[in-house]
Amino acid sequence: MLLRREQYRIASDEARSLGIASCFVAGKVANARTVLLRGARESGNPEAVAELEAVCTRMARLVDLTVSASGLEALRGIEGEAGRGYFGVLDHLIGVEKEGFFMKERSRRPPLDNFNALLSFLYTLLAGDCVGAIESVGLDPAVGFLHQDRPGRPSLALDLMEELRAVLADRLALTMINRRQIKPSGFLRRESGAVTMDDATRKEVLVAWQKRKQEEIQHPFLGEKVAIGLLPYGQALLLARHVRGDLDAYPALIWK
Repeated sequence: MLLRREQYRIASDEARSLGIASCFVAGKVANARTVLLRGARESGNPEAVAELEAVCTRMARLVDLTVSASGLEALRGIEGEAGRGYFGVLDHLIGVEKEGFFMKERSRRPPLDNFNALLSFLYTLLAGDCVGAIESVGLDPAVGFLHQDRPGRPSLALDLMEELRAVLADRLALTMINRRQIKPSGFLRRESGAVTMDDATRKEVLVAWQKRKQEEIQHPFLGEKVAIGLLPYGQALLLARHVRGDLDAYPALIWK
């Protein structure tokens, strides 16, 4: 109860919220940049490499700007600029089935193409894991620092998942497409224009998601091996320690 009271105090104080929110955004932009840099290394297309590297250069500057953001709106502006740059070149990382899988722009409610439908489904899975992690450490998933509170929205879970989106969800989506684990025929377009997955494709994605969560990485802050599926819990625990005052700052997960 004391932890949540302190969480609410921070959420009501923009300066304190900004300190945490800037870590979320810095982690998100840095990790998205890592995904693009990996794609540039693996690409055999000089024009694609040039575009990817140009966006990565700009994103590196945006990571630095998160530290000096004047307020939450300015920080959200930085996040938005980074997102436009990232999704503007993410299509270069799709190597097969280009007629069925492509990224022209990020579309959400509803997703309007196969790749966006896949991303939205993976983001939903990741958000659910973040909600569970936040609740398990005693924080309130509905009260965030970056995302504004709205009825029924798990704002803090959306905050926490920002730094994990690119390296967990986006990379898995790209891997499944490029390895032909899923096909465009597994996606359905509704009369409204929304795109969804059929049951077999959804099952394939769920199996791949669970396998991915069993893999281990060396946690850059904790200095020990952690199952990928436990990363939301580990970050939620670090966030709770910061809110409680045991850590001077929240250490966002920066993927190497």
